Amino acid sequence: MRNFSEETITGAVLARLVDAPSPRARAVSEALIRHLHAFVREVRPTQAEWADGIAFLTCAGQMCSDTRQEFILLSDTLGVSMLVDAINHPLPDGATETTVLGPFYVEGPPELALGEDIAGGKPGEKLLVEGTVRGPDGTPIAGAWIDTWHSDTEGFYDVQLGEGLPALNMRARFRTDAEGRFWFRSVVPSCYPVPHDGPVGDMLKAQGRHPYRPAHVHFMIGAPGCETLVTHVFLDGDPYLDSDVVFGVKDSLVRALSRQEPGTTPGGNTADQACALLRYDFVLAPGRA
Repeated sequence: MRNFSEETITGAVLARLVDAPSPRARAVSEALIRHLHAFVREVRPTQAEWADGIAFLTCAGQMCSDTRQEFILLSDTLGVSMLVDAINHPLPDGATETTVLGPFYVEGPPELALGEDIAGGKPGEKLLVEGTVRGPDGTPIAGAWIDTWHSDTEGFYDVQLGEGLPALNMRARFRTDAEGRFWFRSVVPSCYPVPHDGPVGDMLKAQGRHPYRPAHVHFMIGAPGCETLVTHVFLDGDPYLDSDVVFGVKDSLVRALSRQEPGTTPGGNTADQACALLRYDFVLAPGRA
């Protein structure tokens, strides 16, 4: 098999896969080859343009580090992360909707007691976050774990500031009480641009797009017998809700901040000073085999 042409090369490459030991690897490889070859035939890149594409991917790899994942950013900004999320999370009615994990999650955040302040002394408008976690049947879940993280008032995450693991802030793990409730304190996050000083930023410029995400608080929530939930709660009124650069906004995940005066909150907690209040009640989907 030699002397391949534009018309015969795809079939020849596919024929080389017949001995793949994994049926799934073969199916994925075949689909990749078919679609990649079809893309090249449609776009008809010059040799220089193809070299630029390879250089773009090379640069994306070189930008990756312990605190930055350029390929996740690329997946997010092309809408692929949300597409994969939609394929993998066909949720039952009533379950909280999912959205992207994002590139700034840190495994093993510090576990804190309910009500503690996660802002780490960062300035900003005081924020109280509260809500509940319930199972698919509406029963409150005691002891559910909740990882939460968000940006500061200038739009930066702790890992972007070069402070390292000892200085983690605006992120923590909590566990719901006997009634499935949770609450913690922080500062109101801001909208922010995704990192755009690398190849993904260059791509966004070439596409005539802005790099901004609307203000939000991340949540990852898990409990026995339930599907682990990865989602955000977005702040209503943000100017980027309708043009989120990673396509992650869903109407059910948008909540307005209210003003909480000192005293008892709607969730039965105590505010020791005036602050903004963000409340959300999460419902987990049943676990899958």
